[in-house]
Amino acid sequence: MIAGTLEEFAAAVGGTLHNAPSGVRISGEVRTDSREVQAGDLFVALVGEQQDGHRYAAVAAGRRAAALLVAHPVDAPAPQIVVEDTLAALHRLAAWMVGRARSEGALEQVIGITGSAGKTTTKLLLGAILAGVGPTVIPEKSFNNEVGAPVTMLHVTAETRFLVSEMGASHRGDVAALAALCHPTVGVELQVGLAHIGEFGSRDAIRVAKQELVEALPATGTAVLNADDSRVRTMAEHTPAQVIWFGRSEDSDVRILDVSRQEARLRVVLRTPDTEQLSVGVGLVGEHNAWNVAAAVAAARAVGVSDAQIAAGLATVHHGERWRMQLMPRPDGVLILNDAYNASPGSMTAALNTLATFQDAAHRSVAVLGAMSELGGASESAHATVGREAVRTGVGLLVVVGELARPIADAAAQQPESGEIVFVSDATEADDYLREALRPGDVVLVKSSNASGLRLLGDRLAGEARA
Repeated sequence: MIAGTLEEFAAAVGGTLHNAPSGVRISGEVRTDSREVQAGDLFVALVGEQQDGHRYAAVAAGRRAAALLVAHPVDAPAPQIVVEDTLAALHRLAAWMVGRARSEGALEQVIGITGSAGKTTTKLLLGAILAGVGPTVIPEKSFNNEVGAPVTMLHVTAETRFLVSEMGASHRGDVAALAALCHPTVGVELQVGLAHIGEFGSRDAIRVAKQELVEALPATGTAVLNADDSRVRTMAEHTPAQVIWFGRSEDSDVRILDVSRQEARLRVVLRTPDTEQLSVGVGLVGEHNAWNVAAAVAAARAVGVSDAQIAAGLATVHHGERWRMQLMPRPDGVLILNDAYNASPGSMTAALNTLATFQDAAHRSVAVLGAMSELGGASESAHATVGREAVRTGVGLLVVVGELARPIADAAAQQPESGEIVFVSDATEADDYLREALRPGDVVLVKSSNASGLRLLGDRLAGEARA
């Protein structure tokens, strides 16, 4: 973050000062978790459904926060900026900081990424490419909502050249609001799937929400669009920016020619306007990640990165982020594919297809599947489809966890080619069963939405239990 005086920060958010001596400077980071506060930081007391950050303001002060951003004065020994709404103030602060980085610093390009799946992986890949070119800020974990995205933006410094922002959407207007904070110059649209369909009601409504990113681009900007997704293709009609296409389609500017797996690395051969066959390797698995690679390549080219620099940057990606198709081998030969940070019908199918690539006479495929969240009225049919996909891909042992996921087991059991199917009530029961059922050589996919908690089951199965 670019440092400034307490008065400058207060003016940026339209706040008033309380308990504030002159000469105070904020030189650290913006924190919303009091446990992470360090000397010089600004602590923002957010108010949510479950927690009120004002309760922890004194903790932040005790950890030597430079100042507190609060909705009312609190009993804490630290200077305070008092505003009407701390979340709105966080947004204003992010917009101000990105504006400063543009006018006073080196910030050249802001790349927004949205889509029903693949945002975090594409961010990781693009960040690896851009880091080899100049100072780059990318989100931690999946910081893509109304809190995480502005916090990421606030990490920019005067030296930052590239800012990459994930933009998630649970409601119409979410992406537009985030784009308004940082004014992206490049917008990446990965896909329009069924994630959050319970909130939106239809895939076309999801398209409209995701489309807000390319609608926000300037005429001098670039929209990076998935040529293989029919709903994404229509977005070209809704942006003033120039369009770069990626995918397998023949008209793709960055075209996927071939995808193969070499142990724990994905090899993707692409054609670009400058290179007939650009072969890149990344420490990921799953053919679906070829589209994330192509999207990152197209976005990097949009900001002037050469194909040689792109290949070199991608070569530094040795693994994905935690809980996203994370390969976790055990000494007994069991391999855990922990992909349980999030799930949608599309990503479930992609994960099952990836699992199938590991299966052979020496490796039984085991799928441990939990519920997918926010599917609304489509939930039962979507889970049933996953059950049929598990059978189609040849899963040897299917373990379904939790009542919401039961349609997976029911649909799989109705297929004539189904393997062994087990239903358990929760992750603890799944853990107990699998510790007895797994055998050397098994390849185990653990996949569910975050709320189901199976990501921690994957850690435990791999012997890496962590909080």
